[in-house]
Amino acid sequence: MNIAVVILNWNGRSLLEQFLPSVVEYSEEAVIYIADNASTDDSVGYVKDTFSQVRIIQNKSNGGYAKGYNDALSQINADIYCLLNSDVEVTKDWLVPVRRIFQESQNVAAIQPKILDYKRKTHFEYAGAAGGFIDKFGYPYCRGRIFDTLEVDRGQYDDTVEIFWASGACLFIRKEVFDEVGKLDEDFFAHQEEIDLCWRIQNLGYKIMYTGASTIYHLGGATLNTMNPKKTFLNFRNNLFLLVKNVPGNNVWFLILSRLVLDGLAAMKFLASGKFSHFIAILKAHFGFYLNFNHFVKKRKKLSQQGKYYSIFSVVWQYFILKHKHFNQL
Repeated sequence: MNIAVVILNWNGRSLLEQFLPSVVEYSEEAVIYIADNASTDDSVGYVKDTFSQVRIIQNKSNGGYAKGYNDALSQINADIYCLLNSDVEVTKDWLVPVRRIFQESQNVAAIQPKILDYKRKTHFEYAGAAGGFIDKFGYPYCRGRIFDTLEVDRGQYDDTVEIFWASGACLFIRKEVFDEVGKLDEDFFAHQEEIDLCWRIQNLGYKIMYTGASTIYHLGGATLNTMNPKKTFLNFRNNLFLLVKNVPGNNVWFLILSRLVLDGLAAMKFLASGKFSHFIAILKAHFGFYLNFNHFVKKRKKLSQQGKYYSIFSVVWQYFILKHKHFNQL
């Protein structure tokens, strides 16, 4: 079983200098690729000069996370793809438990390792932590991270369990399943496309797993940090895309109306705290959603929505009203 570790890069020489050495050192049994999204800096030249064993794929344009990976992975032949962010430090033997899980169960399509914070290595990291879930209204949360609360890693998630979504910061997936499910949805551009992918994978009957036996450290926010209004725009817009496309039954329309209210409250909270650009980002996100509504309804009709997708009714209620900040309190 061969693994291709594929790192998407866009003008990220400094990140490659900082993080690529650990990937090269601890991934001897894998083939490493840099998928470059039409960078204008000298990051590709740096890799060619410094790491001759790393293969380069040069995409013609910066199509974001989804298109960047779709274009690159179409040129790679491997049993397992690892979609790895360029701001990730990996650890010794990080691939060993992942390979073992894939070998032991053909029904496992995707796996996420434990993701800790590179800046604060005792804590879980925002983008994935110890595996992701969503509530009935589509809000994502993780074992080890609910909204902005990050848990200390005390070994509480050193298990191997089934999850709903695996983080795009480090996502292992079988090539045959990636092709079968229809790849990443390029209309998302970036953010939450991995949740959409995992949802579609489960609708085909496969499992998504997390393993705490493999650990990586993620810097996070290297492309868009949480203070960037574009990140707010993409997260709110794409989450609505996610619901229309995947929620089973007519219940989806009630959820969309509910989200209009909940997102409006979020927008007012931004406005009250003086974050006007984020208030505008939510408004733009909804207009962007309305403009693409019919397009996503057509996508919905082509897919098979199946079963219960949520573990709890409302993570917003649990977190903000009941003050449940940790996953084991939900």
